[in-house]
Amino acid sequence: MVTQIMSDTDHDDAGTTAARGADGDVLRVTGLTVEYVTDGDPVRACADVTFTLRRGEILGVAGESGSGKSTLITALTRLQRPPAVTTAGSIVFQPRDGGAAVDLVTASPRALRALRWTSLSIVLQSAMDALNPVMRLGAQFADALRTHDRSLGNDAAWARAAELLATVGISGDRARSYPHELSGGMRQRASIALALACGPELVVMDEPTTAVDVVMQRQILAQVLRLRRTLGFAVVFVTHDLSLLLELADRIAIMYAGRIVELGTASELYDDPRHPYTRGLRDSFPPLRAPLRRLTGIPGTPPDLRRPPSGCPFHPRCAARFEGCDTHLPELVTKGGHAVACRLHDPTQRPQPAPGTSTGGAR
Repeated sequence: MVTQIMSDTDHDDAGTTAARGADGDVLRVTGLTVEYVTDGDPVRACADVTFTLRRGEILGVAGESGSGKSTLITALTRLQRPPAVTTAGSIVFQPRDGGAAVDLVTASPRALRALRWTSLSIVLQSAMDALNPVMRLGAQFADALRTHDRSLGNDAAWARAAELLATVGISGDRARSYPHELSGGMRQRASIALALACGPELVVMDEPTTAVDVVMQRQILAQVLRLRRTLGFAVVFVTHDLSLLLELADRIAIMYAGRIVELGTASELYDDPRHPYTRGLRDSFPPLRAPLRRLTGIPGTPPDLRRPPSGCPFHPRCAARFEGCDTHLPELVTKGGHAVACRLHDPTQRPQPAPGTSTGGAR
């Protein structure tokens, strides 16, 4: 299904992606740490997250529930609420017009209001329920448009709303409809159109197709690719479905226990996943065109971040662990553009199997 998305929308090849990257980075995240303040010790939901996002690029973020994906999204957009607190790191946004870079972590509420929707927008996980149920679609679009362009008249704003709905395959006359008069897929697409209303440079999508069927999912993702190619915005696309990202994203970050444990291109993570967790995610879904094989899952459950394990957070579930994995936290090391946080790929380490374990899966 997802392979067809690529062919139907002429998904960019590596050369085009490289050309987009040459235009510079739109977002640089360095050492981002987010904690939830509790009566006891703080719970660290994101720990030392570092990555860059190139202009026009789709960066996928994948991982099991509880891996820190949604916390990362709310931190990037400064939408987090207490008890979540960003305790370290920076999120530097570079405007397309060459203006001064802005650190979103320290930016004032006024500066953030100026950036939201015009430079940075979000499609929420519950996108079908994000629309105001007592306002017509056109009125909601007009509010966003006129807030950021005071010279825009009401009639012009409604006309623009109809145009935006048309870009996602919804008839412009539905601008006068209320959200409950639309199907779930139409509301999902309307939320995406609303996020694009003011021509943002970066769109953050938090599992935007979770509640729709696979046919509508295909249509929505195909439109995202087409609009990205036409309008040139960058995307951070969060999902638990790695198989989807392997075809949709240019690069993919794999999160586990609040950390990025692997970061590389979609082809790298499919052909040569270096972290045992990434390999487990890849091997847990069937290929579209391949001989039948037995699927394998990842044993155990994600760690409780209130009491995280020592050393590598994945070691209690890892069949390739060896002596020291339970005491040493691996750093994210980049080699040839492919980053991984695993001692199996640390040249200074010699894997020595612990009693009763296997190094199966090590490369």
